[in-house]
Amino acid sequence: MKTDDLVAMLANGEVAVPRHRASRRVWLAVLAGLPLSFAILFIGYGVRHDIVQAMFWPMFWVKVLFPLCIAAAGFVAAERLGRPGVSPRHAWAGAVLPVLGVWALAAIAWFTVPADERMPSLMGQSWRICAASIGLMALPVFAAALVALKGLAPTRPALAGAASGALAGGVGASVYALHCMELTAPFLAVWYVSGIAVPVLVGALLGPRLLRW
Repeated sequence: MKTDDLVAMLANGEVAVPRHRASRRVWLAVLAGLPLSFAILFIGYGVRHDIVQAMFWPMFWVKVLFPLCIAAAGFVAAERLGRPGVSPRHAWAGAVLPVLGVWALAAIAWFTVPADERMPSLMGQSWRICAASIGLMALPVFAAALVALKGLAPTRPALAGAASGALAGGVGASVYALHCMELTAPFLAVWYVSGIAVPVLVGALLGPRLLRW
């Protein structure tokens, strides 16, 4: 039997993976990994001391919500790619648009602040640890999402792995945002996006190896 015929049979026959099963498995992955991400935050980093005050600042919510939008898009892409022959449709656009929005904010900020403030706004005080910390907090959700997809039937494992990375990276960045003191758009545009991109790339590389069936 040809591969295309097998995929068509799995997608249309009685053995096709039900839609809600895929959704449940990915949700369970998030619920399994998220407490561990928070444990890493609380034990290894701690919540910023002025968290209540920060909640009144618009950039704090930009920092928290733009990764959550990427995570939501990654969730949709992962649960769709976990079903044979199902396209992620516009889920990737949902991941790209928040990044473009932050880049636009960063460009505006870069050209409206004095020249001597540009590099400090880009580097902040924590650029050395930001991307790695996001990756660390993304790791539990990333591993759980790969296990969830392994139990499904992804026919495009590289894309499915990348979707898992987008889900995990967005969650990890949002969790890390509760510790991070940085609030400038250039910092978010470079270091947060880099931190989210790492699990996406790792997922794309590991997907063909771990999600084959």
